Amino acid sequence: MEKDKDFLGTEPIGKLLLRLAIPTLAAQLINMLYNVVDRIYIGHIPKVGALALTGVGVCMPLIMIVSAFAVLVGNGGAPRASIYMGQNNKEDAEKTLGNCFATQILVAIVLTIVLLFGNRTFLLAFGASENTISYAAAYMNIYAVGTIFVQLTLGLNAFITAQGFAKTGMLSVLIGAVINIVLDPIFIFGLHMGVRGAALATIISQACSCIWVVSFLFGKKTFLKIQRKNMKLEARIILPSLALGLATFIMQASESIITVCFNSSLLKYGGDIAVGAMTILTSVMQFAMLPLQGLGQGAQPILSYNYGAKNVDRVRGTFRLLLKVSVGYAVILWLCVELFPQIFVSMFTSDAALLAFGKTALRVYMAAMFMFGIQIACQMGFTSLGCAPESIIVAVMRKFVLLIPLIYIVPHIWSADRTMGVYLAEPIADFFAVTFTMILFSNRFKKALKKIEK
Repeated sequence: MEKDKDFLGTEPIGKLLLRLAIPTLAAQLINMLYNVVDRIYIGHIPKVGALALTGVGVCMPLIMIVSAFAVLVGNGGAPRASIYMGQNNKEDAEKTLGNCFATQILVAIVLTIVLLFGNRTFLLAFGASENTISYAAAYMNIYAVGTIFVQLTLGLNAFITAQGFAKTGMLSVLIGAVINIVLDPIFIFGLHMGVRGAALATIISQACSCIWVVSFLFGKKTFLKIQRKNMKLEARIILPSLALGLATFIMQASESIITVCFNSSLLKYGGDIAVGAMTILTSVMQFAMLPLQGLGQGAQPILSYNYGAKNVDRVRGTFRLLLKVSVGYAVILWLCVELFPQIFVSMFTSDAALLAFGKTALRVYMAAMFMFGIQIACQMGFTSLGCAPESIIVAVMRKFVLLIPLIYIVPHIWSADRTMGVYLAEPIADFFAVTFTMILFSNRFKKALKKIEK
């Protein structure tokens, strides 16, 4: 069994990153389809597609919060389990898995109750109008029932990838995505269920993924197993895991808050069409974010394991390779978006007005995308090495210190077109946030390597 994990410390870094990153990258690309395929189908519903798309877009803050709680537990616990594995401490690695499993179930119960009884109030506060609230509420009423499946699938899949089972992690996402893509047109158009059909297809597919993930972690092939004795919560196990996952949680949960800020400002200056365009822009942003996160997740087990085993050269070499690949991808996607925005926007709508407006908005919104490979690589580097405070600092800096104030400040400065001024807040915040992250990571990374060298 020991041999199952030793490859993280012995195989050539380039070959190993390729082996782990391709499945995790594929998983994120599949997950991207998972997230956007509903919107693609909904946007093309005859007569009401544009309004329905805007309504479902207003649901995104709530959906992001559900996902954020999953990564709070899973993405905090998984790197710590990898570090324990590098230290040959299987007992604490399995306790971390068991504690995180129990925590995710408790979180899912609370979230389900809150969403079922309060979603309409939240949706109206998050930018739904009289024209779109019926579509938003119809989607969330059904989606809320599947909260437990989202929590366990996203959270526990991180533990599968952290052990080096990247292909299995990819299959976890693939199963749900394929089922979702097949069921969507059947429920939305065939059974004439509209947005309700999209939500139902989503929770059924998430349930199938959940069964796959839980079965694997209870099975014989995994190195770390879910065991009842490890489900009793221990402060020394679960609290450091939550602390490490807090940065990722802030990044995702703050996306929810930021979406609310964007929607409220855009509704004020540009109306429903501007809010609908924001749904498209955040969907296209996933084309950038999710693959970058997939690359980072492929590197995480290598970084964490070798940091725990005090293999300085492998930690340094892995991060450098991750940085090069991440920056390369970000630059290529940025060029595609700036040169051919209509291709991306037309995937989500056939409405002429929304298409024309969305092309300009997309170019503005993603103007600094070429820098984002640096941000994600450094963020994953902090998490992989267990640097919880630094992870939290960079997350808070970009979202709360920079972006939220700029959403309200820039439209007053860019008075010629206040709506585009709202979108312009994103690239301005990205520029300063990436610069800050580079400086902080460079300093902290050197100190972390010196610590294990001693």
